[in-house]
Amino acid sequence: MPVDSPSPVAGADWSDALLHVVSGKGGTGKTTVAAALALALASEGRRVMVMEVEGRQGLAQLFDTPPLPYDERKLSVAPGGGEVWGLAVDPEEALLEYLEMFYNLRRAGSVLRRMGAVDFATTIAPGLRDVLLTGKAIELVRRKDKGSANPYDAVVLDAPPTGRITRFLNVNTEIAGLAKVGPIRSQADSVMAVLRSERTAVHLTTLLEEMPVQETADGVAELRDAALPVGGIVVNMTRPPMLDAQSLALAATSGLPRTRIADGVAAAGLGGARSKAGKAITDALLAEASDHAARVALESTERKQIAQLGTPVYELPFLAGGMDVASLFELSRLLREQGMA
Repeated sequence: MPVDSPSPVAGADWSDALLHVVSGKGGTGKTTVAAALALALASEGRRVMVMEVEGRQGLAQLFDTPPLPYDERKLSVAPGGGEVWGLAVDPEEALLEYLEMFYNLRRAGSVLRRMGAVDFATTIAPGLRDVLLTGKAIELVRRKDKGSANPYDAVVLDAPPTGRITRFLNVNTEIAGLAKVGPIRSQADSVMAVLRSERTAVHLTTLLEEMPVQETADGVAELRDAALPVGGIVVNMTRPPMLDAQSLALAATSGLPRTRIADGVAAAGLGGARSKAGKAITDALLAEASDHAARVALESTERKQIAQLGTPVYELPFLAGGMDVASLFELSRLLREQGMA
């Protein structure tokens, strides 16, 4: 590491990792987590790249910037003077870059586009697409080792969902029938050497709901079976209980004192205890409390299942005001406080 490069954060759980892969079931906020993690890693003067590979331009929306091209663009300045850069990886551009690096065929790009050769190549060999996409992440990681221009202290990859993350990262398996020798195979072997090392951490994002947690558990098992390094689990959009433990227990058994709640409704001017309106509001409040108790109990069960997966767990709150750049900074602060970065 160059002497003028910032050191990893002391005590951070993943201080040895240079590549942070973020996955999660659709709807769990994995792109938000990837962006917040990039900001957290960029604190204290570090330079961090966050890249996406699915063409959704989620990073541009979060950082409130124009759509990202296949070009490295600065997105934000982090606390302490660090920088977050962004990149949207396009398979076609990645293939042309690959051809230039290994075969000096960049000039053939316009011809290949007209022929549709790029789409043809990545359609008949889907594994090649993943080699190109992951290969770009590895090239960014290795800039520091090679003393290349514009190195990064860490790279965050907003990866495909949990259901296909192992297949996406296990590129050797994907190209086994395509290339057993040659530059493509060498590229895949080179990518896997980094992906299976301590320099990589694959983090999974989930919600405290049955399906996301089950998919997370399946993802952890698949990653471990493929000898890919499991990182942390980020439980996103959590909400604190609105009732204390005693009230939750009563709500779960329909034991909340109806009379006291009805009196509260009347005191608020919403209807007398014996009025039709008062009774309807009291019934609705009791039903809401029962549903809330059931949700809290379910979340407790899901937390226990997540804890059994044997990897560090981090929690981020649900932000009622929606996501903006200020929200990203708040989430990044929470990740740092919990030791993720």
